[in-house]
Amino acid sequence: MGNYDALLVVSFGGPEKPDDVMPFLENVVRGRGIPRERLLEVEAHYQRFGGASPINRQCRDLIAAVKPTIDLPVYWGNRNWHPYLEDTLRQMASDGVRRAAAFVTAAYSSYSACRQYIDDIALARAAVEGAPEVVKLRHYFDHPGFVAAMADHTREALDRLPAELRDRARLVFTAHSIPTSMAATAGPGGGAYEAQLRRAAELVTAEVGGGRQWDLVWQSRSGAPHIPWLEPDVCDHLLAVDAPAVVLVPIGFVSDHMEVVYDLDVEAAETAKKIGLPLVRATTAGTHPRFVSMVGELLAEPEPVACAATCCPAPPRRRG
Repeated sequence: MGNYDALLVVSFGGPEKPDDVMPFLENVVRGRGIPRERLLEVEAHYQRFGGASPINRQCRDLIAAVKPTIDLPVYWGNRNWHPYLEDTLRQMASDGVRRAAAFVTAAYSSYSACRQYIDDIALARAAVEGAPEVVKLRHYFDHPGFVAAMADHTREALDRLPAELRDRARLVFTAHSIPTSMAATAGPGGGAYEAQLRRAAELVTAEVGGGRQWDLVWQSRSGAPHIPWLEPDVCDHLLAVDAPAVVLVPIGFVSDHMEVVYDLDVEAAETAKKIGLPLVRATTAGTHPRFVSMVGELLAEPEPVACAATCCPAPPRRRG
């Protein structure tokens, strides 16, 4: 499979018990000047679910599903929580790994979805003597495996609606909002984050079939109120949508983050209930067989061209 001797699954990371939550959040926002009040608010979201994010379990499930399909050892490293990238790269070096492919659990172009992963891999490599070379696999928002997985899960969600609503339900695709300044510089020519998400939504809608209407909206904004972020927010959109029923499709995620289970399954669901709007959520790609097989297919592709150092630049940080 290419010229690699290991696969490194790279993810965001998440807490696994109540005592992990605040240290994890402090890792995530370090240097961003996020007010303590906001951290306490988000901490409460995690504690509502027992202090554990579903993301680590879903990473373990994905790795268990991928291992039998490829002829490479599989490692796992996170940006923000155990197992940290640096620790994983140290183990890989000890095991004699010299060149690894990195599969990142983010499918799109932007600073937070791509460049930050590249930078964190570089920092981890610099801290480990004899660290292997790591080649990040390409963005896969339009890969048939990802599209098929999300289309299947969207059809499953439609089937959970009353029969008389299924043909008229509107698909509402959601992704993590980012500052508009970051969106403007995403990808080599700018605007790639929004464009790639729209393309993924188009492809999934076409595969679901039925000539359905769809929207792309945003969720999980966390920035200061005076800084513009991508809009509309999913809850605001639900209050205004003209549809007999809605299927939320978290196209911006490949596994459940706390943003999915809280912002969609709690906040968006409560908004829809208040206005009497029938609503269901499609699951993320997870361990769908086509998504799992996609990983091996990416490994077999020609080696991707590395991003230019100027691509998806880091946003300016607030002091504090």
